[in-house]
Formats: sequence, C-alpha cells, structure tokens
Amino acid sequence: MVPLNKLIKQAYLVAVLTAGLLTSAHAILPIEKLDSYKGAQAYLVQTKTLPMVDIEISIDAGDRYDPAAKSGLATVAGQLMNYGAKSNTGLLTEAQIADEIADLGANLGVSVGGERATMRIRTLSRKDLLDRAVQLASAMLSAPTYDAKILVREKQRMTTALLESETKPEAVLERRFRKSVYGNYPLGNSPSVQTIANISATDLQQFHKEFYRGDRMIVSIVGDVSKAEAAEIVQGLLQKVPQSGSPIAKLPEFERSPVEPLSQREMTIPFDSQQAHIAMGMTAVTRSNPDYFPLLVGNYILGGGGFVSRLMSEVREQRGLAYSVFSYFAPGKNAGIFQAGLQTKNDQATLALEVMSSTIAQFIVNGPTQIELDAAKANLMNGYPLRIDNNRKLLDNVSSIAWNNLPLDTMEVWTKQVEAVSLEQVKAAFQKYLAMDRMKIVVLGAKNK
Repeated sequence: MVPLNKLIKQAYLVAVLTAGLLTSAHAILPIEKLDSYKGAQAYLVQTKTLPMVDIEISIDAGDRYDPAAKSGLATVAGQLMNYGAKSNTGLLTEAQIADEIADLGANLGVSVGGERATMRIRTLSRKDLLDRAVQLASAMLSAPTYDAKILVREKQRMTTALLESETKPEAVLERRFRKSVYGNYPLGNSPSVQTIANISATDLQQFHKEFYRGDRMIVSIVGDVSKAEAAEIVQGLLQKVPQSGSPIAKLPEFERSPVEPLSQREMTIPFDSQQAHIAMGMTAVTRSNPDYFPLLVGNYILGGGGFVSRLMSEVREQRGLAYSVFSYFAPGKNAGIFQAGLQTKNDQATLALEVMSSTIAQFIVNGPTQIELDAAKANLMNGYPLRIDNNRKLLDNVSSIAWNNLPLDTMEVWTKQVEAVSLEQVKAAFQKYLAMDRMKIVVLGAKNK
C-alpha cells in the first residue's frame, strides 16, 4: 500500500494539474496512428505540458446490441466490470478495485451508450503508477467476474431508478420520443423493469465473450507518453483480450423517418405536470456525412446558438412561451438524429408547438441570412480552441475521430471546414435531410385538445 501522505500528495497533484491547459489557441497537436494490436486500432496525441495520461477504449458493444427482451444488457455488462475481475494475482473484489484506484489517485470506469461502450482511464504518467493502472484496467476489460450476488444488487438499483424515472417528465419524454423516431431500430428500445429482471449472470458472461474482443476495440491515448510508451500501453491493456470471435448478427438497416400523416406523427401523453414538455425531430445524418458542417453551422443559427438562435428569438423573446428552446443534430457512426424541444405552460403547448414548427419550417425553406451565417461561423471558429484545451477534451475529439472513421487531420482543418460553409450549402443540406412531414412530435403533460 502507498503511504497516506503520498496518496494525499498524488490526489492534490491531480487536482492541480487537471486545471491546466494543454494546447494553445494556435497549435493543433497531430494524431498519430499506432500499430494495430489484437485487431484493435490505436491512436495517440502527445501532450508534454502535464505529467498525465488519458486513455479511452471504445468497444463496439453498445445498447443497440441488446436483445429486445433484455434491454439494458449492454449497460449492466459494462457497469459490473467495475465490481470484480480476475487478475494475475487472483480475484479482485469490488472493494479491492476501488482501493487500487484510490491508491493510484486515478479515475477508471466504464460507461455504455447507444453505439459503444467506453472504458476511460486517467492517471499520472509516472511509470509505476501508469503500469498499475493499465494492469488493473486490463483485468477489468478481459476478465470481469460478474458475481451473481452483485448482479442482484445492481438490478435492484436499476429497477428503483427506472421506477423513479417514470415520475420525471424529461425521462418519459425522451424514451417515448426515441421510440417514435427510431421505430424498430434497436436504438429506439429502452430498459424496463421486466427486461432488467430477465438479465442473468450467464447473459453478462456471454455478452462479454461475444463483444469484448480486439477487433471491436479502438484505443485512444492523450498525454505525456512517447509513441513507444503508448504502444506498450495498448499491448498491456489488450494482452488478455481475444483478437476475434464468432460472427455477430448484423444490425437492421437504419432507415430515414417515413412520410406520415400528422395523426401518426404527433403523440400526446397525459402527465401530471405543470409544464408541457415537447420534443420534435427525425432521423438525420451520421458524423461522417459530407453535409455535417453545413448542418452544424445552420443549426447554430436555428437553435444551437442559445440566445442568438432563431428559435430563441421567436419562442422566448418575441412571445414569452418558454424559458429555453433548442435544436441539435446528434450524429453517430451508423445513425443520427435531429431534435428540437422546449417546455412551456400546459395551456400554451399548442401555440408553442406551432411557433417552433413554423420557425423550423421557414428555416428549411429559406435558410439563414448572410449576416446570421457570418456570425455563426465566427462564433464556432473563435470558440474552437475551447473544445480542445485540455486532455479530456482532446481525448473526446480523438475518440470521435477514430470511432467515426474521420480523417486524422480533422482537428487541424475543423475551422477551415466551418469557414467554407456557404448559404447555399446550408439551405441545400437542411432541405435534403429535414422535412416537416417526417418530423415526429411528442407532447407530454399538455391538456387534451
């Protein structure tokens, strides 16, 4: 065990160092591609300013692979990796894993989203500490124990959380909206009390065996390590991970939202709430789509730019119908979504929806003005350094670039791509990918019409 005074010093050092900036506004650090190992891709950005390393392992093992009757399986499989693993020295219990992370003054955990699971590691780059963090992560990644007793406990926690979420309008709206937009595509499914109850320890072990393998992983590293040291980290993390496995069933094709009559597109859900919660949207582009930048810039003008957006002007400033209103594109590797939303008084829901809809419709038809476009591009370009000003943000970008198969110079040319967006490109992209007769609408809490 590390002496307590050393632990305190390590923890203090981490707290101080994480406040520092790693890149200047004028220098974009290059992404280096490392040699593949165990079928996994690996990437590095070297930052020498601080003695820290941030690592992410992206695994193609997201919620979209859940069986319908066991929705939540991928999430539970990821969460329980923190609660027990087999290592070179024997079994590591939940408490031992937590103690080791604390001794290292590190952060280590697993999260699961719709497309992928991610393991993140943050540690000082001092070799003895880094090696221990990699060794621990390797055990969790390759050999989680999935203890049946811990599974019972975690299922109870998830069940309680699910029941509580049924009382929260935001959570109910999001689940219903996603199902409305994605339909039968797996990203439209959400865990329920029953699907969580259906999950067994055997299911977790089988899921892990099927999906957690090298040819489904991408390792991204940002920090104070050389290319050779980064290669050692990749090998240490994946040394016990199988390179490949049995073929995995192909996901269904991701389809565009169909044209439907309003009666099938709009859903009103009674809910005991002082506010009506409204969501509107449809399927949209992936991150690698060449029209990503025209949509990004255009949406900043429409509803992504806060108080300077069209939606905020029409809904809040001119009519006082909502405190906040927004729109965004959420593009992924294989699927994407456009969503707009607001909260308003129940008796104003119809009017607020009409104003939001008409504002979006007009923008699709007419696009932005040149003044709006110039202001949006200036804001996005001038704010870009803040998107990459520390290890974690750099890691987010590197991970996204690797996951979405983007060019490795994406960060270097990002502002140039924004600057190159024209009025015609914005208008053409919005007309190509958005249409009011394909928008799904969910209104939760509003009085019946």
